[in-house]
Amino acid sequence: PVFAGMNGSAIENFSCVIYNIFLMNCTWQAGRDAPADTQYFLYWQNSRDDEEMECELYIKDENCRNMGCIFQNVTIGTEKAYFLVNGSSKDSL
Repeated sequence: PVFAGMNGSAIENFSCVIYNIFLMNCTWQAGRDAPADTQYFLYWQNSRDDEEMECELYIKDENCRNMGCIFQNVTIGTEKAYFLVNGSSKDSL
């Protein structure tokens, strides 16, 4: 689902790579028009019935903004995986 937010604040270039079967590294870029204080949080779940899991270890940029995540002990089946990146800012929805 896509939620309301300021135009241009949604992340761009979202990508996840799985290493050594159990390690997943996800990265993204801040939206071009996102306020400077926007902080992003990543959640994923194996299926719609599974509990969502928040990132365990965020990768931060030079401004301490979350720009990626490392998940450990990941098990992904043959079904689809679901991802949500939620952004928050004092200056915008």
